[in-house]
Amino acid sequence: MEPIDAKTLDPARTIVVATGNAHKLTEIEAILSGVLPGVRFVALGQLGEFPEPGETGSTFLENALIKAEAAVAETGLSAVADDSGLVVDALDGAPGVYSARYAGEHGNDAANNEKLLANLAGVPEAERTARFVSVVALVRADGTVLTGTGACEGMIGAAGRGENGFGYDPLFLPADAPGKTMAELEPAEKNAISHRHHALVDLAGQLTREADAGAGA
Repeated sequence: MEPIDAKTLDPARTIVVATGNAHKLTEIEAILSGVLPGVRFVALGQLGEFPEPGETGSTFLENALIKAEAAVAETGLSAVADDSGLVVDALDGAPGVYSARYAGEHGNDAANNEKLLANLAGVPEAERTARFVSVVALVRADGTVLTGTGACEGMIGAAGRGENGFGYDPLFLPADAPGKTMAELEPAEKNAISHRHHALVDLAGQLTREADAGAGA
């Protein structure tokens, strides 16, 4: 992603996406631009190098707010951030907010998947219910906050399948795509049912209602 001079941006029509992931920027822009016409979405990494805030929250909401509020503080612009993870019922909600570092090393997908399978060893198929959860937080420069929540229900398989996606996708069997793991879906198929998609749609709905209320005031 090409660098952007923050001085060229209109603060009233810019939202910073607290991510260095171009795919996530595109997904967020695709949904929110429909209810925020004229707003430009830019990735935080395009505006410079900023320290990553510690994700010290005990919930997805707390971590999403930590990231969005840090981006606002660093840029002076409104910002949106998400936090997400896998919630497994048989493991009392684990790995949860620790999904990316479940096995100890942040982002080690193979180790995380191996630990998940080990912890579910002996758990019957019917009891391997799980869901991906996402919370998206929009924090405006004036301090107002809106949040959206979404989930993708499914099961944890006995072995990984598929080459697409990342994280726990090879093990996750989404209810909305019977017979396939998340990693066996094409990107467009995954995006249509993903937890982040549902969270963004939830947030977009709130933005629409907010605009309608403002128009009627």
